[in-house]
Amino acid sequence: MSIKEFITTIPVNKISLKSILSFEKTATNLLLAAIIVTFLAMFAIGVVTYLIHGHHAYNVTREHPWGLLIAVYIFFVVSSTGLCIVGSLGDVFGFKDYIEISKRAIFGSIVTIVAGFAVIAFEIGHPVTMLIYNVLTPGFTSAIWWMGTLYGLYLTFMVIEFVFLLKHDMKMARIFGLTGLLVGLAAHSNLGGVFGFLNARTISNGVFYPTYFILTAFITGIFLAFIMYGFRYKLNFTESGKKMLTNLAKIQGLLISILIFFVTWKMLTDVYGGMPNRAEVAVHILQSWTFWAEVILAMVIPLFIILKSSGSNVVGMFWASISGMVGVFFMRYNLVHDTQLKPLQTLKTTEYQLVPTWVEYFPSSTEIMISLGGLGLCMLLYYIGTKAFNLDDEHIEHKA
Repeated sequence: MSIKEFITTIPVNKISLKSILSFEKTATNLLLAAIIVTFLAMFAIGVVTYLIHGHHAYNVTREHPWGLLIAVYIFFVVSSTGLCIVGSLGDVFGFKDYIEISKRAIFGSIVTIVAGFAVIAFEIGHPVTMLIYNVLTPGFTSAIWWMGTLYGLYLTFMVIEFVFLLKHDMKMARIFGLTGLLVGLAAHSNLGGVFGFLNARTISNGVFYPTYFILTAFITGIFLAFIMYGFRYKLNFTESGKKMLTNLAKIQGLLISILIFFVTWKMLTDVYGGMPNRAEVAVHILQSWTFWAEVILAMVIPLFIILKSSGSNVVGMFWASISGMVGVFFMRYNLVHDTQLKPLQTLKTTEYQLVPTWVEYFPSSTEIMISLGGLGLCMLLYYIGTKAFNLDDEHIEHKA
């Protein structure tokens, strides 16, 4: 089969602007449509502002060089990896109960990482130059180079896997799905390594984040699975859907419990012994409201819903998952901001210096608009995908 024939035989629904605009005009759908349009308009305004003023449009500084766009990028790529893991349960590992969500989850992993790339493109000074020299002069000792390269490969494998899922070729989908999953896990763990390699930032340095990122990705993927299915079936789930989501809720309960265990010991080891540049940062983090927003929204509320019903309250988990995704955003924001809380010692130690204070940061309106625009782009691409592709196959025949 030629490449042209392979591409032309991909099952795609014919869509037009009229079909995209033809949705059920319920209050919820109209609200979502208004949100998408508003966020995309904000994205356009934010991008134009950035193109005119450059990084001066952001509130990042030499003391706090990583801002909201980095946190939002991490939020999206974590979501992508998590959806890849959820989608792989069925088509890669062969758990039949999860086959029905494979296409939806894999497509979700594609649109979330595309949204992440769209956001980070306006944080990088010269994204086109980066792509060119990423190939011409690779930095094999750079964790960020590996992150970008692996995520590019990961996106390629996810697209190919999705195409084979559309074609119902489960054998090839499994091959590319497994390859994409391994590359995605490597990329995501490497993203954690970007923080773990920060020797000057003792609050982040170490082996914690490379493993923590994988755990929180799986948790995020399950949250998104509940949200996608909740909107798809308007909380009136099919029996097979209820069974699958109940099983996912039980897995989620275990994962959140492990996460609470991880975070508890991370904070205890940070505080214990009063190590300079680490203990006081940990105490400051524990006193911040954003940390407790992360804990309550992403851990306590979902775990309570799961334990109370043994995972069977799938409608409750839909709402808990929305709470969880808000908590996951705070999780990513805290990760980036807390890493830079403590100002670094300047080289001029013989001159008089003011007593260092905590580095303060709040994103600018441009950063907020581009970040919300990334969310709007993600929602729009996902909606278009539901129109263009059949994501609801519940029984996929294996090709001989």
